[in-house]
Amino acid sequence: MKIIIAGAGDVGFHLAKLLSYESQDTFIIDTDGDKLNYINNHLDVITTKGDATSISLLKETGISSTDLLIAVTDSQHTNFTICVLGKALGAKKTIARVDNSEFLNDCEVDFEKFGVDFMISPQELAADEIKLFLDQSSFNETFAFEDGVFNIVGVSLTYQSPLVDLTVKEAKELYSKVDFITIAIKREGMTQTIIPRGDTKYQIGDQVYFSVPNDSLEKLYPIIGKKHINLKNVMILGGGSIGQKTARNLCQDNFRVKLIEQDREKAEYLADTLQNVLIINGDGRDLELLEEENIRETDAFVAVTDNSETNIMSCLVAKSKGVKKAIALVENMDYIDISKTIGIETLINKKLIAASTIFTHIRKGKVLALANLHNIDAEVFEFEVKEGAKVTKKPIRDLRFPREAVFGGIIRDGEPIMSFGDIQIQSNDKVIVFCLPEAIDSLESFFN
Repeated sequence: MKIIIAGAGDVGFHLAKLLSYESQDTFIIDTDGDKLNYINNHLDVITTKGDATSISLLKETGISSTDLLIAVTDSQHTNFTICVLGKALGAKKTIARVDNSEFLNDCEVDFEKFGVDFMISPQELAADEIKLFLDQSSFNETFAFEDGVFNIVGVSLTYQSPLVDLTVKEAKELYSKVDFITIAIKREGMTQTIIPRGDTKYQIGDQVYFSVPNDSLEKLYPIIGKKHINLKNVMILGGGSIGQKTARNLCQDNFRVKLIEQDREKAEYLADTLQNVLIINGDGRDLELLEEENIRETDAFVAVTDNSETNIMSCLVAKSKGVKKAIALVENMDYIDISKTIGIETLINKKLIAASTIFTHIRKGKVLALANLHNIDAEVFEFEVKEGAKVTKKPIRDLRFPREAVFGGIIRDGEPIMSFGDIQIQSNDKVIVFCLPEAIDSLESFFN
């Protein structure tokens, strides 16, 4: 598969990193030579310095034989132009990163006619993820498949969890009435992700990822030593596009929302635009202001300004004032790695989310969804099983499935099925699989 990525920023780099594990022909175009040099030194892809809106440059890069053109520069207008030109010059499929949510929601314009096959908005995706984190507030990571039929949730085990010092097999026997599958463990001091087996033992401090049907989420809380937190009062710091979209999403679900914006003109605009949201014009780093706005009675604090350091520090302040859940938007991926050590359970990166979403268009087999877990160089796939696929030939225990991958569950006719060894997968099933990078090619052969 030949793929051209226009834009060597964070989204483009992360996409290229994901593709570097595979035998894809990947080309990256950007005008910034320093970014391209960094990519050349770290990834096995082909870089070209230049303007991706140049017809001659696109031709030189082989646009006519390109399977997928991905335009993820910082300019929405540039991305549209690249896709239109690329499609006209022979690219089979195009994806554009956009900022205007009107293009995604109830838009009457058929963009495919102009050459843009698919659009993605990092801001919309980040706002949706924040809403999901608040809905499932006891976990520090959460992904919903098929509107929550199955959920991938992450939690850091403390001494309060009954799982500590049990093996995976012992835990399943002890809590046999709760449907859950342990799909991955990230252990302090270890760089390698643990794919759990029956004799794997849970330890204090482990970041554990479970696959859980929706009706078992409540039952999981006592097992992990957590209580379900009902969050209703939310304070948002930052009135940019993510802050606006998050506030709108939350109000539609009956959250009580305050939004702090420092720029007076923007604050006045938000006050006119957002219904049922209390807009406060001020500096969210001001402790006196936070106290005046009853920070101690706030359930959740969401910091989504353009400054990662501001977001992290303000979340730490909020946690020190008793806020139950703090979510910080960060741009620097290194911050995500240290988030849990500094006391913030949940950091999000909109570009990482966008890259993961785009990546579903690259996968072989019919991939319906894909999630990247923070701190883990691995992926969670949702496959739709094709007629005659290798994965349907035998029960799960007899498939000789890659050791670096584990089934997280099966969705059949909209109902969840636990993917235990005696189950045989059927065509048209939707299957959730956790997989380390080195097993991706092998994994996909089961679903082709």
